[in-house]
Amino acid sequence: MVGKGRKITGTQRAQLAATLKKAYDSGVSIRTLAKSTGRSYGFVHGLLTEAGTVLRSRGGDTRHQPGQ
Repeated sequence: MVGKGRKITGTQRAQLAATLKKAYDSGVSIRTLAKSTGRSYGFVHGLLTEAGTVLRSRGGDTRHQPGQ
């Protein structure tokens, strides 16, 4: 991944957005993505939004709760 504080533009930004979108769509949280990339929550959230990701509501994925 790209180091913290470095500006990400163009193709590199689009590739990172696609990678993060794929991970988020598979259930990884924004906070986990932010930590793994060394970026802020706000940066990752913004990039996911730019990529057209449908964001989950607060509280995360509730499809896999025990007892259901």
